[in-house]
Formats: sequence, C-alpha cells, structure tokens
Amino acid sequence: MEWLERNVPKVVLAPSFVAILVFVYGFIAWTAWISFTRSRLMPRYELDGVTQYQRLFDAPRWDVAMNNLFIFGGLFIVISMVIGLTLAIFLDQKIRAEGVLRTIYLYPMALSLIVTGTAWKWILNPGLGIQQAIRGWGFENFTFDWLIKPEMAIYTVVLAAVWQASGFVMALFLAGLRSVDTEIIRAAQVDGIPTHRIYSAIIIPTMAPIFLSAFIVLAHLAIKAFDLVIALTGGGPGYATDLPATYMYAMAFSRGDLGQAASSAMIMMMVIFAIVVPYLYSELRPRHDK
Repeated sequence: MEWLERNVPKVVLAPSFVAILVFVYGFIAWTAWISFTRSRLMPRYELDGVTQYQRLFDAPRWDVAMNNLFIFGGLFIVISMVIGLTLAIFLDQKIRAEGVLRTIYLYPMALSLIVTGTAWKWILNPGLGIQQAIRGWGFENFTFDWLIKPEMAIYTVVLAAVWQASGFVMALFLAGLRSVDTEIIRAAQVDGIPTHRIYSAIIIPTMAPIFLSAFIVLAHLAIKAFDLVIALTGGGPGYATDLPATYMYAMAFSRGDLGQAASSAMIMMMVIFAIVVPYLYSELRPRHDK
C-alpha cells in the first residue's frame, strides 16, 4: 500500500507516456526510416540511401511549396505581429468598450481553419464576394481576382491566416503591456516623455520574450499550415499555393508515394526544430546572476 501511494503519479502517467512513446516518437522513427527507402503505395523497409531526398529537391512542386512557405510564413508572421501589437496598444489605452472589442478581435481564433478557409473562399470569389459587391455599387471595372491567379493566390492564404491569428497575437501583447511596471511609465510621464516614445523606447523593448514566443507560435502555425490551404484554395490553381504540409498530403494520399511524403515530413520537422531548439535553449539554459 505504501509503494502504491508513492507511485500513484507514475501509475497514472504510465499509459499516456507509453501512448506518446509509441504514437508520436515511434511514428517519427518509422517516418524517418521510410524516407530512406523506395516506398511507393505500400511501405518497403529495405534502405536505399538518400534517393527520396534527391527526388524531393529535384521536384518543381516541392520548390513551389518551399517558396510559398517563405512568402506565406514571412508575411503571416510580420503582419500578424504588427496588427496584433497595434491592437494591443489601442486596447491598452483603457477605452470604454475594451471588453467588447477584445471579444471581437479574439473571435476568429474560436473558428476552425476549415471554417475560416471556406468563409474567405466565398469572400474572395470573384463571382460572389468583394469583387462582385463593389461592381454592384457601380464600379464595373473593379477587379479583385487573386483567388484564381496563380501568382497572387498565395496572398489570399496570407489574408485569411492573418485575420484569424492577429487577435491571438493581440492577446499575448496586451498581457505583456499590462505586466509592465506602472511606476516606470509614471516616471517617464512625469519627465515629459511623449506617449509614443514611452512605448517605443521603454515598454516594447521589455516585451522581447513575448515577441519571441509569438514568433515561435506563428512560425509553427505557418510550417504546419494545411487545413486553411485545403479549404481556401485546395493548393491551386494547379499547385500554385502548395505548402510543405499539402505537398506531403498529396504525395501520401493522392499520388501514392510514401517515400516522398516521408522525406517531405522529415524536412518539415527539421525546419521546426531549427526554430524551436534555439528558443528552448535560450529559455532553459541556466542563467548566472552577475
């Protein structure tokens, strides 16, 4: 009985630990192995070197997916953080309708990415959405057909993603703004420092850890973006809006090429590790007070 009391936490956590070990790390190891084989529709387990990675980097569709990732990820992160910070500073002014506005800004995060993608697909459809509405107001020559233009379609994904994520970023930044020592702000105000200088020179620099956290979250969302693209563009026109996650899905379930899907999945994991590991190192390393 004494042994059981001492080990209750281990007994309770053991099933979850085993499930994670098998269904997360086990499948990561399986995917890594498959990426070094000639697996096609069915997995094969004879190792074949880096053939799949060579095929991956020679594939034009993968080049499009990676280029789209950098365009989408860069714009998504920067715009979401700028809008989120702007909204947070606006709400930090203790305005009367703060509660209502905060709810409105956060509402998109309550929607699934499938709902967001479907809604924006209607909004951006040239025959149904913004273009048709403005033409109905008398502006017959107005065009907004990014959704069907291969060179512009990726920016529609950026629009929808920013709309959904900027409220979440606002909440992070607003919490950071409210955690700043008010004595410092009062001292700056007494010294006659303008409000914009207080924010740019005092408040925002102290929020560096929050900026880093927001960046990590947004980068992770960008790398694994799938639902939004499938609902909004389906990866098209053609494969103009493919991202690594949609490429991996297409290879695994549409093209029957498990080796390519596994190699693309491993590249995605490496990109995530390249972002997350330095962050974890900076956060978890011991800090020695001087």
